[in-house]
Order: sequence, then C-alpha cells, then structure tokens
Amino acid sequence: MAGDLVPASRFSVESWAKNSRFISTIGPSFSVEDAKNFIEEINLQYADATHNVPVYVIGSGASVTAHSSDDGEPSGTAGKPALSVLMGSGLGDTTLVITRYFGGTKLGTGGLVKAYSSAAKFAVNGVPKARKIKVHRTEIISPYNLHDKLYRLIKQHHGLNINQKYTEHVQIDFLLPPSDLSALQTAVNQLSQGQIEVLIREKDLVALQPVHTPEDQIPND
Repeated sequence: MAGDLVPASRFSVESWAKNSRFISTIGPSFSVEDAKNFIEEINLQYADATHNVPVYVIGSGASVTAHSSDDGEPSGTAGKPALSVLMGSGLGDTTLVITRYFGGTKLGTGGLVKAYSSAAKFAVNGVPKARKIKVHRTEIISPYNLHDKLYRLIKQHHGLNINQKYTEHVQIDFLLPPSDLSALQTAVNQLSQGQIEVLIREKDLVALQPVHTPEDQIPND
C-alpha cells in the first residue's frame, strides 16, 4: 500500500534484459495532472523508444488513485507488475515511467514481467526519499555578526530551504515545522538577548523533508 514517503527528486536508472535497454524514471507527483505532465515529458524525451510504460500512485494510505498502462506490451506484462512494485514500496504521490528500447530478442511473457518488475525495483530502491510535512515560511533579519550562529540554530531546529539575502542586514528565509517554532524563538532570544524575532510570513505550507533510509540492495531477480 502507498505510504507517507514520496520521492525527494526525480531519479533515473538503467537496466538491461536480453539486449533490451530499460530506463526507469521516477519522481514526485502531487496530483493526477502532475502525473500526466510527468508522463508526457518522458514520452517526449524518449519519443524514439519502443515503449514508455507509465504507472502512478497519487495520495497515500486509504486515499489513493492508481494507474498503469502496458503501452503496447502484451496485456499485464508491464504496467501491472511495475505498479505492484510501486504500491508495495511505501511511496505515495509518485510517477514512474519505464522506457524500453527493444534489443532484438523477445523476452516472452514471463521475461517481460520479470524485466519490468526489476526495472521498477531499481527505481524505487534508488530514488532519494522524503516525507511531506507542514511548514511555515519564516524569516529572521540578522546583523552580520550573528548570522552564522543563527544559521546553525535554524539548521538545528529542522529549518529547510534556507536562503540568505545580504543587504545592510542579512535576511534569512526558510521553511520551519510549526512544532519547532517555539524552541527556535527561545534559542534566538537567548542568542540576541531578545532583540531578534522569528517572523512567520506564510502559514501551513507543505514541504518535503529528506529522510535517510538504509542503503537499498540491488534486486537479484
């Protein structure tokens, strides 16, 4: 079943089966429209391929929209096994397109299922993973003599997408989980003797927080 993890970024990996070349491209999609646009991009990128087999899972848990297509491969030999791997991976909000360049040797029904399953496993194992979290868009205006220490405090309190703009002061913009706001403000108060405030510019946005997972094993099958 699709879980609460999503791809942190787009990722591609190549594999081979009896001279056929497979390119698996996987990435985040947060709506069916996103998924369709992703698929169209891959179709254009690999317009000369024999097949571009698309699958996607939008949502997570009990609220999931799933889709697969064989894109001209024998029925049930491509999209269905790839979708099965994706559904069992713990990833939601994900689109995967497996591109095939036919190498001159037919794989047979069983060989196709194995090849597309393996190509899907390479993709879901290798893609960097993230978790969707709620965040506030936040800002700190810092004097130059404190901005390095403030930067470290923001990182320690799980700040994401940190950007710094240098003018007469240093404007530090970042995304912050709401649960870390109070602790960060306390730390900033202590550092600046109450002179610097953590300013919320926009509430309740969604961001991707990278997660560290054990090194995945390359599938043997």
